[in-house]
This record gives sequence, C-alpha cells and structure tokens, in this order.
Amino acid sequence: MTAQLNGQKAAPVSGAVSAPFAPPPARPTQTGPLGLRYDFNYGARLLLPPGLWQVKITDDSDNLLYGCETGGGWVLGSKKYYLPFRLTVHEAGQLVLDHSLDLEGREVLVYFPPKVGLGDALAWIGYVEKFQQKHQCRLECVLRPDLVKLLVPQYPDLLLSAPGEVRTKEPYATYRLGLFFDDSQGDQQPLDFRQVGLSRTAAYILDLDPAEIRPRLHLKAPRTIVEPYVCIAMQSTSQAKFWNNGGGWPGVIEYLQDLGYRVFCLDRDRNVGSGYVWNRIPQGVEDFTGDRPLQERVDILRHADFFVGLSSGLSWLAWGAGIPVVLISGFTRPTCEFYTPYRVFNRFGCSGCWDDQVLRFDPEDFLWCPRHQGTARQFECSRLITAQQVIGHIQRLMADGGLVPPRVLKASS
Repeated sequence: MTAQLNGQKAAPVSGAVSAPFAPPPARPTQTGPLGLRYDFNYGARLLLPPGLWQVKITDDSDNLLYGCETGGGWVLGSKKYYLPFRLTVHEAGQLVLDHSLDLEGREVLVYFPPKVGLGDALAWIGYVEKFQQKHQCRLECVLRPDLVKLLVPQYPDLLLSAPGEVRTKEPYATYRLGLFFDDSQGDQQPLDFRQVGLSRTAAYILDLDPAEIRPRLHLKAPRTIVEPYVCIAMQSTSQAKFWNNGGGWPGVIEYLQDLGYRVFCLDRDRNVGSGYVWNRIPQGVEDFTGDRPLQERVDILRHADFFVGLSSGLSWLAWGAGIPVVLISGFTRPTCEFYTPYRVFNRFGCSGCWDDQVLRFDPEDFLWCPRHQGTARQFECSRLITAQQVIGHIQRLMADGGLVPPRVLKASS
C-alpha cells in the first residue's frame, strides 16, 4: 500500500500520457500533535519528527492498508485516488493522532492533465461537480484555459482555474484525473481506464457512481443559419483515429447533400498529417475550420440536425450540445466513449487497440498501428467501415427522430 521514505521529499508519480502534473506541496499542509504533519495530497502523507512512532493507515472499514514503526521522516501512501483513509499514530504506545479523511469544508484540488483532451474534460467535469456535492468541500479544478472559459459559467459552485493560476495554496487533499497507461500496480486508478471506458474512469478515481453525466454547456445562442444543416468533423491527432476508408466521407457527404442538407466541417485544421500522409477536409463541405472559440462551435452544433464524427473531442462537444451523434471508430471499442445508439463499429476485422491493456498507445508515432503497421491490414479497423454502413445509421437516426429530409420538406411546401 505505501512506501516509507525517511528524510526525503515525496516524489511525483509519472505514468499519465499527458503528464507531468503539478507536484504536491513540499510538506504536508495539516499540523498534528508533537510537530507531526499530515495531509492527503496525492495519497495519504505523514511527516514525522525524530522519535519512536507506530503508524497505521486503514480505510473506513478498518482494513489495514499499511503499518510500520519508524524513527521519523516520511510515510507516503502509494494509492493516489480517493480512498477513505484513517491515520493513527502512536508514540511509545500512546495514541498521538487518530484522523479520518473528511473533505467537508476542506480545500481540495482536482487536477486534469495540462494537455487534457477536449473529450476527456467534457467526460469528467460532471463527476468533479458530483464529488464536490457529495463531500461539500471547497473544490478547485485545474484544466486548460480554453476549457475554463467554456465551463466557468455553467459550473458556478466549482472554482475552475488554468495551470499557473491555482489559488488553493494549502490543500487538504489533491486528486489527479488522467489516462494512466503505465499504472501496473493500480496506484493512480482502481481500475484501468481501458477496462471501464474513458468517460467513466474519473468516476472510479473519485469513488462515484459511474453512470454517465452529460456536461452542461451554454445552449441558448440563437440560430443564425436558416437552412437545415449537419455538422461533421473528420480530423484527429493520430492516423489510427481517422476514418481510413477512402470512399467513406465522400459517400456520406454526397448522401447528406442529396437529402438537401448543408454540411459544415467544424475541425480546427483543414489539413492534418505527418511525413507523406496527410488528411484534408472532404470536397463539398462548407469550411468552418479554424481556431475558433469552443463556445462558437457549441453555438453552431446546437442547431444542427445531427453530427457525424470520430472518437475525438468534437464528438464529445456535440454530445454535450444535446444533438444526436453518429460516431465512427474502430480504434476504440464502443464502451470507450459516451453512449450513442448510432455508434459505427467494425465487428469483422482488427479493432480496439486503444482499449487493449497489453498495448501502449504511442502519441509520437502518427502511423501507430500496433498489430498491423506496415502490412496490408494497417488501419483495417476503420477501413472496413463503409459509407453505406454509416448511411444506415444516419437513416435510422432520422427515422428515430422523425427528421424529414430538407429536400422533401422543400418539395412539399
């Protein structure tokens, strides 16, 4: 459960794909009797002056997680996620400290990775709010500046801050949310995120009900585009995440335009790639790319009939905007993302490498395909998804929602 380090500082733990996180305070923030100090910043921490101490760390059901005798120095808990710790310290057989973790009224920090993905943040913010409500703590959540700007108006009971602007200086407890690929000992997360899905990993780290929570976004902007339209996003950060069927996007766009829809591409970049492999937004779409504020994209998404995209941040943003989402991905398994009944998945070839605990995603290798790189089967997880398969989901979505194609509406009027 823990490691004891005499006379040393607590070292930050690596393992997150987008580490490093901010380190904990140099010494525990809470003062106990006889000069000992303690807190729960990245696990249970005790700093003991010279003496003869007997230390126990248990949970709220009295399970002994760690016990030792020490002449002083650091005792550090290895488990960094939320656990209901109880610390007991004796000196020469006399009880000196008996403290159970209690977050009510306390200052608590929750860190998102400095380069947290848009989808990750939208998936997790609801659990952070639920954690604050459950424990009635004074919680500060640290995340990307553009996400702070997007979410601050919708989460008034949370203090949202960008890295470098953290206002909580002496936190009682700190928790890290992230994708911990190399956490073989289960110190950062009680369950590997690839087992439970990206959207639910925050719930397990914070010990909450993992039922999906849709993020709150500002959805009251007026409609500015009269004609019916559909939004798409086809770019991503690794070729494995793209829809690698050459006829896929052209076929879907032609189908949507034949129905009478305007088709807007909301990707940030027109061109994404590396070396000799580049992906350009499809012909026929209306170009809404560019480094636009996230709220501007929400305002466009909110009034779209539906969205078609990949396992990427803009699909999560469309889900947050409350519109139907057709999500295309073979790189992930359907349990990875939020639930949508219009999830397009290849069930026949290779798939799901992102969620394979044996494989370690390499964000530096743009052509990463861990099972078939350099062979004729490379990226077959999405190559085998056809335009007709996606169109079938669109047709079902329109039938479920009672959507009449714009061309039919125009003809009937």
